[in-house]
Amino acid sequence: MYSDVPALRNGRALLWHDPGRLDRLDLRWGTGGRSLAPRAPFTMLKEDGSGTTPKVLVRDAAGRQWSVKFGKEVSPDVFGSRVAWALGYYAEPSYYVAEGTFRHAVALKRLENYIDAAGHFKRARFQLRSKYPEYLADVGWSWTKNPFAGTHQLNGLKILMMLLSNWDDKDIDDALKRGSNTAIYREGNTYLFFVNDWGAALGDWGHGPTRYMWYISRSKWDCKDYAHQTGKFVKVEDGRLDWGYRGTHSKSMTDGVTPADIAWIMSYLGRLTDRQVHAALLASGATAAEAACYTEAIQWRIAQLAEVSGYRADRIVARRR
Repeated sequence: MYSDVPALRNGRALLWHDPGRLDRLDLRWGTGGRSLAPRAPFTMLKEDGSGTTPKVLVRDAAGRQWSVKFGKEVSPDVFGSRVAWALGYYAEPSYYVAEGTFRHAVALKRLENYIDAAGHFKRARFQLRSKYPEYLADVGWSWTKNPFAGTHQLNGLKILMMLLSNWDDKDIDDALKRGSNTAIYREGNTYLFFVNDWGAALGDWGHGPTRYMWYISRSKWDCKDYAHQTGKFVKVEDGRLDWGYRGTHSKSMTDGVTPADIAWIMSYLGRLTDRQVHAALLASGATAAEAACYTEAIQWRIAQLAEVSGYRADRIVARRR
């Protein structure tokens, strides 16, 4: 059963922290760094039944426990968490593992297309499940009802969701029927709010005359689709921001977001270099062609953010290096 944060009145809620010298961050490894990367051999523990994407819980050689995801969401999930972390948002240590073998693997119907009889797997996302900070299972938060409403930090996270076309923005209000992609870590009396699933990003956010058409036209991790929609990402119409984005909670994503919010997130996003973005894409399982395609499309979207917010274009020249 999902719930919101217990006894938050007795603790402190955080969504963002200053990332410091952003240009020095290594997006090949993300928040966990090289030292926390999953280490073989991997032992399968049980199926992770959360969400709609096939997952298993495993233990690695260092005794750490991981939720391992397979399928189309693997690469965007890793990449999204890398970028969120680089901009100062909290993120779970997540890694792309090209292939490996699970010991004590058992046959699971939902995973038969991803794990063979010998326990061998390919293209997996390993997401750390730690005791400290403690991942609060089945606890989430709402985009509209949270301690950060109206802040640059929350609106900056919404902008990032739209920048990466993460259309599956379900939250605690959707939890009973479809689960939630918002989550919380606890460190003592401090609660760290974050997005724990970026798997529906970097594709088509949907298009069509009806809600049904929007749904069936969506895609994940498809640079052709992502680049095709990039020209419609954001513009100013009649003095108001016009976002092309469509998601589970489109209105929650766009309502209240101002040019000042965009300028705030651009003060960090504008320092993220193309080299870092490219490295993060390759570390997330992108091919060389995919990494080049996405880097160019993301750069174009960032340029649109700069234009509508008045952020000086010369400040983002350095990010291309």
